[in-house]
Amino acid sequence: MLLLALLLPKKSSWIALLIWIGHKAVIQVTAFSSTSEKRSSVVATAVIANNAVPNLKNGMDYVNLGTSDLLVSKVCMGTMMFGNQVMVDEGVKQLNTAWDEYGINFLDTAEMYPVPSKSETTGKTDETVAAFLKGRKREDVILATKVSGRSERVTWLRKDGSTTRVNRAQILESVEASLKRLGTDYIDLLQIHWPDRYVGGMFGSPDFSPSKLWDSTPFEEQLSTMKELIDAGKVRHIGVSNETPFGVCSMVELANRHPELYAKIVSIQNSYSLVVRKDFEAGLSECCFMHKVG
Repeated sequence: MLLLALLLPKKSSWIALLIWIGHKAVIQVTAFSSTSEKRSSVVATAVIANNAVPNLKNGMDYVNLGTSDLLVSKVCMGTMMFGNQVMVDEGVKQLNTAWDEYGINFLDTAEMYPVPSKSETTGKTDETVAAFLKGRKREDVILATKVSGRSERVTWLRKDGSTTRVNRAQILESVEASLKRLGTDYIDLLQIHWPDRYVGGMFGSPDFSPSKLWDSTPFEEQLSTMKELIDAGKVRHIGVSNETPFGVCSMVELANRHPELYAKIVSIQNSYSLVVRKDFEAGLSECCFMHKVG
């Protein structure tokens, strides 16, 4: 955990902003107060390794992602502008710099990248990543990508022009296409980009309302398909993105009860910053901590 204190004048001595890295810490802080009550010892996510690198004084730390065996740098390289604002040569240069100068070993892409997503440029990000991978040992790159969630607008990702859904057929098609574009035979981390079901507050939409529920692909179908891909050696681990506490807990519980049928999520990739905090801190932080979701 990284704890950032913001000093305030007079009676309001400080505010503690808790930024979660991993799941190994719990602390209770009384905001706008000079005291805080420590409920348990604060333990940072265990650092498994540290490598000296040219541009970091203290080197790069590496940790396990959730309960997985993926040893990842504490910084992941995002690529969603590659192929649009950042062309292939520049993108490869940036990735090489991240690896060689800063010790990053973890990158994130998605089948719908670059953003804004459109038919003319979709897949260009993966082309950049593929060009980068050609100059690297595959085992030196932790490669994460994402299968798109449900969208009535996106019709250019599937061969038959279907709108995107997180069902068995589309997950399998997405992974095969991603592997081909990326020029690799396996994905280290496959995440669901956003849910198939209706959830409130998604991408600026209004908060949850039961009246807006729609029929969606069951968690069982999604997780059993992911298990199929893991068993086939095409995917090592799975995760979620833009997910809610209900989704995380439901998926984890299914995998815990029936590990022979369903893959277990090891990660979550949601918006979190100084200005977008409450959605994660209000519920996701607890369920991710309890379920060891990185």
